[in-house]
Amino acid sequence: MMNRRRFLASSAVVTLFPQWAGAGGFEVTRTDAEWRAMLTPLQYKVMRQEGTERAGSSPLDKQYGEGRYHCRGCDLPLYSSRHKYDSGTGWPSFYKSLPGAIGTKEDRKLWRVRTEVHCRRCGSHLGHVFDDGPKPTGKRHCLNGVSLVFKPA
Repeated sequence: MMNRRRFLASSAVVTLFPQWAGAGGFEVTRTDAEWRAMLTPLQYKVMRQEGTERAGSSPLDKQYGEGRYHCRGCDLPLYSSRHKYDSGTGWPSFYKSLPGAIGTKEDRKLWRVRTEVHCRRCGSHLGHVFDDGPKPTGKRHCLNGVSLVFKPA
């Protein structure tokens, strides 16, 4: 039965991720119960509720081996270790993603407009993109390590 709380919650999801509405959804979809069963509480908070892990808490921040970083939600390769750098922020940072791997949307939750990054295949929240990164892109993809899985080459 659709009550006011359920309607407002579903409206918020469609507003945050319009591609979740109807047939135009992500390639990989799961129920809330399925997401909760496969993720830790922190992973769920970050990936499904757009939370943020504590700076310096991810072992992936200092991971510099050769390989790729995949989405924890659907295993899509997102970033190459060749594009990773130490931003000094305490979060894994990259100056670009793999082609066709991510989606972005405007995030107005804090004091300024930011660009949120999510997996284009399952919609999982990854982090944000800022315009203070190194050449050649000038971008800093500042990501939550709990959203990623590193796979060595």
